[in-house]
Amino acid sequence: MRREAQKEKPLGTVSVPSPVRCVLFDLDGTLVDTAPDLARAANRVRADAGLPPLPGTHYRAVASGGTRGLLKAALNLLPEHPDFARQRDRFLSYYQADLSRESSLFPGMDETLAAFEKRNIRWGVVTNKPEWLAQPLIKNLGLAGRINCVVGSTEGLPLKPAPDPLLKACVQLNLGVKDCVYVGDDRRDVEAARAAHMPVIAAAWGYLGVNESVEEWRADAVAQTPADLIPLCT
Repeated sequence: MRREAQKEKPLGTVSVPSPVRCVLFDLDGTLVDTAPDLARAANRVRADAGLPPLPGTHYRAVASGGTRGLLKAALNLLPEHPDFARQRDRFLSYYQADLSRESSLFPGMDETLAAFEKRNIRWGVVTNKPEWLAQPLIKNLGLAGRINCVVGSTEGLPLKPAPDPLLKACVQLNLGVKDCVYVGDDRRDVEAARAAHMPVIAAAWGYLGVNESVEEWRADAVAQTPADLIPLCT
């Protein structure tokens, strides 16, 4: 579905400027398949506790849930537990030490990014992952010279589903929210975009798409594969 120049056409319920000037991605489970490396770090925490490793499939559906989701899957540990902070720091240390052994762009994503770049559409990342992990991961994947912004979790910045990270990205890009589209594989991605009044596309290839009906999130569109983003955003 291609939009004519100088017009606005709806993507679901929100009008999207034509052309889209920037596509913003969630990181884990949307742009990059990080589940194998996250699972390995979680299993190292289990090993420290004298527990056997769990299969990667056990962690995959919660990999978008960050440290909280992974520690619950690994140790059934909740944030209010007195040992949570210690185990969180241990998990993050293991993950940082082996950040990108198996992580990679999802199949078809590199070609999709190249299609955006060919059309002078910028792209960036807005994630709840700590920025001190997101930035080196992007660099390790060879994307630092291509990406236009990386907004991760930093002190004082509310996490998604608050709109603040998306609004911060717009400031960095010197763009309005209607110039951008957000793509994410988690319900909170849709909620954050709605709160920011930014058009949003649900990524059905992502982690939560495995166990949820992404259509229920009421995004403006659903992309089954990264390639589906090209006609939606150009």
